[in-house]
Amino acid sequence: MTDKQALRDIARQRRRNFVASLDPLAHRLAFKALPSPFARMIADAETVALYVPLDDEAPVLRLAAALTDMGKTLCLPRVIDRLGGMEFLRWRKEDQLYPGPFGTSHPEPGIGPVAPDAIIAPLLGFDRRMNRLGQGGGYYDRAFARHPEALRIGIAWSIQEYEEVPADVWDLPLQAILTEVEFIEEVTA
Repeated sequence: MTDKQALRDIARQRRRNFVASLDPLAHRLAFKALPSPFARMIADAETVALYVPLDDEAPVLRLAAALTDMGKTLCLPRVIDRLGGMEFLRWRKEDQLYPGPFGTSHPEPGIGPVAPDAIIAPLLGFDRRMNRLGQGGGYYDRAFARHPEALRIGIAWSIQEYEEVPADVWDLPLQAILTEVEFIEEVTA
């Protein structure tokens, strides 16, 4: 399938069905622990960007406690405009979140944006070549481009894997993907 929008529609329904069929205990335990290879990959990262999941996206905030225990500063994205503008704001689990556009939530802007060393991004689909299919707004593509030194890590349910995800020239591949069953790293020659 080469049409990204058609694949997005299929991916949303496939993810929705998968999450609805999960055993409640399996759902509660998913993404609670950091796999050792993941922890090693982000060992040198001081600031890690998470996101507030929408609907049936992977519950990435469950990683917050483990990341905090590792001494990481956490941040969350704040959508600035409909043109793909997004910044990252420092966040602690006890901080209040404020509503943003598209159903998003973000921390108080406070002292302003921070530059993450690792960006953990949501996605609709991925493949083993580390291509990521996002929602289509380009927010994370632009964030990856603005923070070229930051690790690019996707998080998803295993059902979100496809044999091939179409990629445009501006799509930056991920360096790793975390699912509820495995940690996939980019293969370097």
